[in-house]
Amino acid sequence: MSKATKIKQFDPNNPAAADAGIYGLPFTAEECDIVLVPVPWEVTTSYGGGTSHGPAAIREASQQVDLFHPEFPELWKRGIWMDEIPAALQEQSDALKKEAQRVMEVLVEGGDAKKKARAKKALELVNAECAVMNDWVEQRCGYWMDQGKQVGLVGGDHSTPLGLFRAQAKRHKEFGILHLDAHLDLRIAYEGFTFSHASILYNALPLKPLKKVVSVGIRDFCEQENTVFLKQKGRVRVVRSADIRRQQFKGVTWREQCDAIIDALPEKVHISFDIDGLDPTLCPNTGTPVPGGFQFEEATYLLSRLAKKRTIIGFDLVEVAPGPNDEWDANVGARMLFHLCGLLGR
Repeated sequence: MSKATKIKQFDPNNPAAADAGIYGLPFTAEECDIVLVPVPWEVTTSYGGGTSHGPAAIREASQQVDLFHPEFPELWKRGIWMDEIPAALQEQSDALKKEAQRVMEVLVEGGDAKKKARAKKALELVNAECAVMNDWVEQRCGYWMDQGKQVGLVGGDHSTPLGLFRAQAKRHKEFGILHLDAHLDLRIAYEGFTFSHASILYNALPLKPLKKVVSVGIRDFCEQENTVFLKQKGRVRVVRSADIRRQQFKGVTWREQCDAIIDALPEKVHISFDIDGLDPTLCPNTGTPVPGGFQFEEATYLLSRLAKKRTIIGFDLVEVAPGPNDEWDANVGARMLFHLCGLLGR
């Protein structure tokens, strides 16, 4: 059956079929314009946990999302496919997280020579295997990009999109990153982990085609990150949540603020969206929640306005952690993911 026939026969008003793909869609990977690469990884998270289960939870919650999006009414017809969630990667993440805990325990509590030696060995193992994960992400995302697909990544923690950044750097002469987050993520090998979730933007900076990073909604960063930011001499722009609110209290509109954010970005833009950029009431189970942040419609307004003025080359949505007793975080994540898919190719 052809894609055109499937579109003709598919009723988007019906409940999702049990054997359907993400968002209940009937298409194969080959028939879809948009491919989502799930990366169930959270080795270096040091506070809350559960983000490695984010991709599966979002996929399940997506079945409850209505396919009629007023802004992108034809989106479902383009086709969205989530790649197979790699069980081996999930298992590796679980095993390595235990090794990472050894490192964190010694940092916090200290220990004798034997314990420190075991922690040193664990750190070397974690750094080496995180590098392997990055290589896999680059290869997998690059594979789909070379098939003519528009690619989004679904994490996992915020260390996961580095491979996607690298794949884009090989295929675009220059691009920028719009980074929505509560944190700057400019730490240098946080807790000794080269590829920490808190170091993703620092690790992206060596990519020469990456001309600009605009970090928006920031509420939490350390002195080291501030130093890294200052040394970039304008290549990184930081828009704190507190400054957004302060300007609004003085009468500046969100539209004006969005335009200033967008004006700082080059023509091609990747969106890196850590769910904790939102108000924590929308993502209470995320790993490192911080008070403040965006309401859902504030974030989607910024993203939609960006897509009208710039070319979106990809995105990542990370740090969605399903709650133990409810699907709220996954529900919010699935709806934000649908909006992000709508931006691709607009």
